[in-house]
Amino acid sequence: MEENEDVPKDFIKLKSEKLSVDEVSELVVSPYCGAVSLFIGTTRNNFEGKKVIHLEYEAYTSMAETEIKKICRDVRQKWPSVKHIAVHHRLGVVPITEASVIIAVSSPHRAESLEAVMYCINTLKASVPIWKKEIYEDEYSWKENKECFWANS
Repeated sequence: MEENEDVPKDFIKLKSEKLSVDEVSELVVSPYCGAVSLFIGTTRNNFEGKKVIHLEYEAYTSMAETEIKKICRDVRQKWPSVKHIAVHHRLGVVPITEASVIIAVSSPHRAESLEAVMYCINTLKASVPIWKKEIYEDEYSWKENKECFWANS
């Protein structure tokens, strides 16, 4: 495979179906890279002493995709050696233990991919219009990410 046959790619998907770690990680594999770093955000069964039944996500899809593309551009400026980036986020109901977000980044060496994955999830939570509703046994609560820039305005 020639270097130009493995051009850097971004894979962005918002979907209501179950997310696949294998699918997302395979998207970013490259023969030019020795590192694939993953972040998997899953639904836990508790929050501040309350039993969580499941989560529900809603998004302003076109704007969310645009913001995720901006994050990918920022990653490529900060870490030019990053090869491929995949960001998959689930919408709708996400049961306990299932993934709501999977981010994968490949790079020649681990430091860049690890740093880029952390940047991606932190920036996604701060700037992408995806909203989370926690469903408890007897109530629910819309959650705002404390990192979210519009939550503090």
